[in-house]
Amino acid sequence: MWKYLKKYWMFIILAPLFMLGEVSMDLLQPKMMSKIVDEGVLGLSNNNVGNLDIVITTGLQMVGVLVIGGLCGVLSGVFATMCSQKFGNDIRKDAFGKIMKLPFEQMDDFSTGSLITRVTNDITQLQNLVAQCIRGFVRTILLFIGGIICMLKLDLDFGVVIACALPLILVCVIYFIAKANPKFSILQAKLDRLNNVMQENVSGSRVVKAYTKEEYEQKRFETANGELVNTQLDVLLLFSYMTPIMNIILNVSVVAVIWVGGIEVKNAAVTPGDVMAAVTYISQILNAVMRMTMIFQTVSRGVASGKRVEEILNCKPVIADGEFAGKTKVKGKIEFKDVSFSYPGMAEETILEHFSLTIQPGETLAIMGETGCGKSTLVNLIPRFFDVTKGQVLVDDVDVKQYKLQALRDKIAIALQKSEIFHMTIGENIAWGNPEADEKMLEHAATTAQAMEFIHTKPEGMHTEVSQSGTSLSGGQKQRVAISRAILKGAEILIFDDATSALDLKTEAKLYEALKKDYPYMTKIIVAQRIASVKDADRIVVMENGSIAACGSHEELLENSSIYQDIYDSQMKKGGEDDGC
Repeated sequence: MWKYLKKYWMFIILAPLFMLGEVSMDLLQPKMMSKIVDEGVLGLSNNNVGNLDIVITTGLQMVGVLVIGGLCGVLSGVFATMCSQKFGNDIRKDAFGKIMKLPFEQMDDFSTGSLITRVTNDITQLQNLVAQCIRGFVRTILLFIGGIICMLKLDLDFGVVIACALPLILVCVIYFIAKANPKFSILQAKLDRLNNVMQENVSGSRVVKAYTKEEYEQKRFETANGELVNTQLDVLLLFSYMTPIMNIILNVSVVAVIWVGGIEVKNAAVTPGDVMAAVTYISQILNAVMRMTMIFQTVSRGVASGKRVEEILNCKPVIADGEFAGKTKVKGKIEFKDVSFSYPGMAEETILEHFSLTIQPGETLAIMGETGCGKSTLVNLIPRFFDVTKGQVLVDDVDVKQYKLQALRDKIAIALQKSEIFHMTIGENIAWGNPEADEKMLEHAATTAQAMEFIHTKPEGMHTEVSQSGTSLSGGQKQRVAISRAILKGAEILIFDDATSALDLKTEAKLYEALKKDYPYMTKIIVAQRIASVKDADRIVVMENGSIAACGSHEELLENSSIYQDIYDSQMKKGGEDDGC
């Protein structure tokens, strides 16, 4: 993590320096109090006659020392906070950026809940670690060492008390930290699971309600939450045992200092004021050690979180950038050369096998086939959401692996069956495909996608706010917004992966007619289940078991493909889709 910290080296230096000032003032006060007691109250050097002037003068000096120490403490806290917050801000942005670049297979390995935990809670733990190291840890060490030195200066016999107390405290600290340390990684894993359950239920709330599974999901959440709470309780119980033990040692040490001090006062080796100062110093020393246990707790948790964050930061995407910038003479050509594909970790299950196909620039190609035959998988290989197991995918006569990912994906616009709608206005959702587009371009894309029909009915039109995940829109409205976004991007290749499934046939026909008229240069790939969605395409590919079963125009397939004929018969004759029902 040093590369994130070194840019804030000034804060890392200033925070401990001002902490040194605060601790120095803290260490001065017991000695000044000793002077008030011995000289101002008891008057040991003035025939046992007190001196009010010494009490007032030294008291004012103590107030001044207190103010200086407080100011130093505030500045130390400010610089430590600025360092930790800026560090956390940098690392959180990089972690999120890394997540955005991870391919689907690696994101699935982490899980959504775990990624959320790592970017939020784990980085917060790292911020706490940084703040404690440059402030709390420095204060503890300085108080510990300074307190011992000041105490021994009063009388070496007080060192016996320290020598007896410290080993006991260190044994307690080492024991409890060793017991608690492994639990912090478990704690973060339990938090991952809780976030996963929460994320699934928020995003799938409609399904939960439709199946009246609220009680079931409540129990699932309670189980995950219970496991998290139990793990937290295990850690807290450990430290709850430690605190009273440490307090006992502290109080016994104070009694020992008073006892040793009483003997020394009787022997005229020290003064009553020195005994009071020694009590304060021993309290500072032992409190510093107790505070160190809390710091070790933060450090242990921060180290566990740091490892989890580093897993993200050090994760190298399996789909790496190429070097080709994407400038080609050919625009919109796609070629599959003997492509085979299996999903990661499922090598025995081949989704595509020896698939070869060339799609010409400006062509409209439709893909049909039964569920699971590899239609969506095929189009996912074009923008490199996944890489082929064997063979090649070429875009504009260049292997997609040679492209820089941004250059490749700039050539492609995709609309999916499950439309991702963001919590912003309708216009902003559409403009997400091309932030530089003006109002006229937005309206043209929406008109082509047949979205203006419902946008005009909204009170605020394009400026209508959409709820999270687009729940305030119907399925068809969401699809049309997503299609508008894809069209507005103005890419060479336009992919509809069952993106019109929620549209009625009349609206869908208008959409394809407008696309053909306004965007003839675009290469269009339409993955669909309905004959009515694909019959006007230049070519239709019928897939079966990851291979091409038939390819041709609607008329050709009706004559030559039994699979296509079966689909046609089931939909067009029995379903009555010819009539637009």
